[in-house]
Amino acid sequence: MFRSTEGTEQRFTEFLSCSEHGALLRETIEPRHLSFNSHKGACPDCDGLGSKTDIDPHRLLPDPTKPLMEALENRVASVFRRSAKNQGRLKSLFKQLKLPWETPVGDYTKAQRKAVLYGLPGVELTAKWSKRWGRTRRSITETFEWGGVVGVIEGWTSKMEWLKSRQICRSCEGGRLRPEALAIRIGGISISEYCGKSVQEALEFWRTVELNRTQLTIASQARSEVERRLTFLLNVGLDYLSLDRSAASLSGGESQRIRLASQLGSGLTGCLYVLDEPTIGLHPRDTRRLLDSLLELKDLGNTLVMVEHDPDTMAIADQIIDLGPGAGEAGGHVVASGTPKEIQLNPDSLTGAFLSGARSIPLPSSRRKSTEQIALLGCDINNLKDVDAHIPLQAFTVVTGVSGSGKSSLIMDTLIPALKSHKNPEAAPAPCSSIELPESYQRLSVVDQRPISRTPRSTPVTVCQLFDPIRTLFSRTLVARERGWTKARFSFNHKLGQCPTCEGRSAIQIEMHFLSDVWVRCETCRGRRYAEPILDARWKGRSIADVLDLRVEEALELFENHRRIRRPLEALRDVGLGYLRLGQPLNTLSGGEAQRVKLSRELVSKGEGAVYILDEPTTGLHFADIEKLIAVLHRLVEAGGTVIVIEHNPEIIANADHVIDLGPEGGLQGGRIVAEGSPEEVALSATPTALAIRPILGMQS
Repeated sequence: MFRSTEGTEQRFTEFLSCSEHGALLRETIEPRHLSFNSHKGACPDCDGLGSKTDIDPHRLLPDPTKPLMEALENRVASVFRRSAKNQGRLKSLFKQLKLPWETPVGDYTKAQRKAVLYGLPGVELTAKWSKRWGRTRRSITETFEWGGVVGVIEGWTSKMEWLKSRQICRSCEGGRLRPEALAIRIGGISISEYCGKSVQEALEFWRTVELNRTQLTIASQARSEVERRLTFLLNVGLDYLSLDRSAASLSGGESQRIRLASQLGSGLTGCLYVLDEPTIGLHPRDTRRLLDSLLELKDLGNTLVMVEHDPDTMAIADQIIDLGPGAGEAGGHVVASGTPKEIQLNPDSLTGAFLSGARSIPLPSSRRKSTEQIALLGCDINNLKDVDAHIPLQAFTVVTGVSGSGKSSLIMDTLIPALKSHKNPEAAPAPCSSIELPESYQRLSVVDQRPISRTPRSTPVTVCQLFDPIRTLFSRTLVARERGWTKARFSFNHKLGQCPTCEGRSAIQIEMHFLSDVWVRCETCRGRRYAEPILDARWKGRSIADVLDLRVEEALELFENHRRIRRPLEALRDVGLGYLRLGQPLNTLSGGEAQRVKLSRELVSKGEGAVYILDEPTTGLHFADIEKLIAVLHRLVEAGGTVIVIEHNPEIIANADHVIDLGPEGGLQGGRIVAEGSPEEVALSATPTALAIRPILGMQS
């Protein structure tokens, strides 16, 4: 304490403190105090995760149209009704909030809802209630601090686990940091609020924030570095990503472009960069921005090698190496090499034929018109704000738009949960006000690129239900009948049929401890999966191991007279997988191959009333493969199904019956339907999608 000569007192401290609010910091603020990966900065309640398993208000109050006691989950409400103490406390709270007891929960203000659920810290209330003591009833008056309905439940012996889900941390409200760190602000916002901005908004913030001369001097170097790195992210088409986006939620293409942006910022020269389809997930407009960045990287003196099918990327290449002529064992040869112009003139190059226009993907002669539709109303998630979407049934619909415009939010995050909850009332609610479905809707099939299986036991014959009829054929052979073998003996998952060394896996897993495990071909069965005696049984001169070693196209010839086997094989061929071997482990397939295996299963099922949803199915596909894919999608519609595809590929968009174009930009500048209708109708608009499909439709750009 210091007393001046004028008699005034002034308090000093060696710590960072606020005399007005009593806040005290015992340590000098360092960068680690602003990091949720450091114990110095992480919120102690959620350990810096921003969320924790907690009681879900939606599960606790399943019917917000009713007053509190009726809106509460039945088992919780019954406990509160039997407790005069809790009833008295609640009524005292409602009086404090000036909230009528019979008010529906949905009509509470945000502050009232928070007080009821989580309490009024620091506020003392007085409640009156009565309690039976023996044969008499006594009136009790108490002063208490209300901890909320959730606080009461947390004090119970039964923790009501069925009411819990992953919730935003109440302490940091998703900010991940300690209160002291969140109190530090620049331009009126905390570091958590800043990281919640998109790349575009974060860059704009530094261009508009007002700083005094001293602050400008302190922030100059750091500000320049942040702006430079944000600009690189902007240039590779990631302007819509928020800075706090979880790495696990990024697509492969987004992760690759983030790494590419860091390389652009490094300024290195003389490096060899190998990129695997960097344009994945990019709209044609955004692809051009990415290509400008790649050219900049090349101009610095670096060498770029890309695996790519995008025509715009091939057009700017200095050299193209075209592999083929087919897929699988029919490929592996360099069929053409040279500049884009030389590739186009090479008669052996299928890629060149598509680039030159000598070959193109045909357009349908007419567009389907449907009288029935799925109406998805009031979609409100991520950047979608009260969006209404109408998707025709028994038609081929493409949902498109620039990167980050809200396509996945509309279909994957809203439509799929809405369709699931329509059939299953116990499913999680969808982020929309309602969904209107015609009676003809039967089932949902999401055909994505997730692995079908991570074990070598799963093969095309098992997943396409081919194995059972093939084993039945072998059980009828002379050797099988003489030895009393049933079809179960011809399964490599059966103990008496499988190789005893690898147990039917065809390979043995070797643990590498600190490295990824390695699979090595089994030396006992030489990768054939079976015990030696099983191979004595032969059908048309082949053992069952020989059959599993056949390619799909070869198997079609062998089983041409067996309908149960032939139809699934034809479906695999039609989706462009004629080169797969019947016994090939599914964990060796790419994402695109796995998706096409799933598509082949749908081709042989009853499609009437089914809704098929595909997320960017052209990933990793050549022009010729896209042509086959389009034919398959039309077949699903002809069988009575509804196909909904999230896609940027202009050829797919031009082949649709109906197009929903989202935009106009990514992130917060998107989330609206900017054009809708047939491809010809969408092409008349002024959207980036319209510019991309006009040349394909024969319209002037």
